[in-house]
Amino acid sequence: MRNRVLSKKVLASFIPMGAIIGVFVFKPLVGLFIWLEFELPANPDVPLPTYLTKVMLRSFNPDTILVTISFAIVGMCIGFMFWFYLKEIARREQLIDFLSNQPGQDLEALIKGGENDVLEFKSSMRWDYKNEKLNKALELVIIKTLAGFMNTRGGTLLIGVDDDGLVLGLEKDYSTIKKQNSDGYEQYINGLIASYLGTDLCAKVNIMFHKIEDKEICRILVLPAKFPVYCQNGNKTQFFMRAGGGTRELNIKEAMKYISNRWERE
Repeated sequence: MRNRVLSKKVLASFIPMGAIIGVFVFKPLVGLFIWLEFELPANPDVPLPTYLTKVMLRSFNPDTILVTISFAIVGMCIGFMFWFYLKEIARREQLIDFLSNQPGQDLEALIKGGENDVLEFKSSMRWDYKNEKLNKALELVIIKTLAGFMNTRGGTLLIGVDDDGLVLGLEKDYSTIKKQNSDGYEQYINGLIASYLGTDLCAKVNIMFHKIEDKEICRILVLPAKFPVYCQNGNKTQFFMRAGGGTRELNIKEAMKYISNRWERE
């Protein structure tokens, strides 16, 4: 059901169907109620089916064409709202499935499986293991990955695990923030998301912490966005998507084409 309700082709069928229902169901019924309220049949012995037929035919009198059009518009609006309702239900089911399945996966098995289009490892968010010092440029790497997941189909980011699946933990990262624990780390991540992507997009991530080999790692579940997500880095606006096992930046032409396929045709 999900793919069908999300398409505009289905919308194209819901709207005319709504117009038909508005004209051939709602309008005659309203006319019938009014007729029964104010114009009871002169002959009580008239069979009900005959009486109802006459009432229905009267409702389609050419003199009432504007009323008919009004009911068609009402029906079209109802058809659109029904399509939108089903669309939101399908999207919500998809997100629930994603959130339900991801946390249930064995974390160690997940790491052993390696990175893919919906799973990425990052050694840290602020600590540069290569140069053994704080490197705030790594924060943007995390943000780019989150934006890429949001612009594609969601995914999982593990921080505290290197590219080869070696668990490094968050101890070094904790030492670079004011509140040096998981709560402070979560707050810091949400602050980065709010600064680079937008405060509303904090709701698109679910941040959890786990211990492996007595080392704490951060698991971020990222939901797909309902609209294009841009990274605002100073005066530079960037668009990212997931491609294979990595995050790729698109130029303006590529981004416009991708956005058209990803959102405008839903």
